[in-house]
Amino acid sequence: MSFATKLALIGTFATSTLAHGLVSGFVTDGSYNQGFLLDYYYAKVNGQAVPDIASWSAENLDNGFVDGSSYTAADIICHKNAEPGKITAKVAAGGTVEFQWTVWPDSHFGPVFTYIASCGDDCSTVDKTALKWIKIDEAGIDLDTQEWAATKLIANNNTWVTTVPESIAPGNYVFRHEIIAMHAAGSLNGAQNYPQCANIEITGSGTELPEGVLGTELYSPTDPGILFNPYTTLTNYTIPGPTLFSGASSGGSPATSAAVSATSAAAVTSAPAAIATSAVVSSVAAVPTTSAVEETPAATSTAPVATATPSTPVTCGSKRKVRRHARDISKKM
Repeated sequence: MSFATKLALIGTFATSTLAHGLVSGFVTDGSYNQGFLLDYYYAKVNGQAVPDIASWSAENLDNGFVDGSSYTAADIICHKNAEPGKITAKVAAGGTVEFQWTVWPDSHFGPVFTYIASCGDDCSTVDKTALKWIKIDEAGIDLDTQEWAATKLIANNNTWVTTVPESIAPGNYVFRHEIIAMHAAGSLNGAQNYPQCANIEITGSGTELPEGVLGTELYSPTDPGILFNPYTTLTNYTIPGPTLFSGASSGGSPATSAAVSATSAAAVTSAPAAIATSAVVSSVAAVPTTSAVEETPAATSTAPVATATPSTPVTCGSKRKVRRHARDISKKM
């Protein structure tokens, strides 16, 4: 068995052990766009060609996260060692982008965001560290039901729908969609960020383009919405990140979304038969509405005082164990 094949199998094992999630595809105004698959990474390792897609590639091979220790590093922007997508999808201002996640664990509750950043003439060559991000969608926790946005995403077939503000100026943008899992937020650097990026052109007649915030300045590990006790009844919650774009209220998440047939082989260029280039996209259930989730600018509230956390909080699997198991597998091959 070749080393490259061993590497692929070990990577698959690690993914199954530590998997949390990533965006497997997204829909722009009814058109399906393939997400970056981990198969593509291993295909590149084996010298195979991969399709040109709008989604950014990243080396989150365990479907893992970026934590607060990397908030000032490039990995927080579009995930680990992320590189721009080769092509650009398209959506009309006022239209929707449906981000379809792999199965998200219900233990990983937290807020959901979508940002955009203008990339000029060509997103495929943009310097990610220079991108300035505008938040166009945010959802935290419903204080009445104590239900987090990520929980609503799970109920909606692991899908989140963002409406592109009608007032945004046309042009080429990088969309940055993100879940922050808060099950370990009671500890410093315990929050887990899962940023996912894609190149999308916005069409329309809007004129607004706010300044935006650099990706390495979006969050601080001690922000009240990042470091807090998630295992108490919250009476207020400060949504992390910059203030929501004022024009976002002109759109809002729709109540329902249409079913989209996944024909990714037609949506992207051809790839080797060994690489999966299609994804099953089923009918999408009701999308969380903006009225159901508290969506206020971050400056309007303060974080709750932490109370005692459970004696056995939810934690992720041990990466050390994964590496040990991976070595055992390698020795047996």
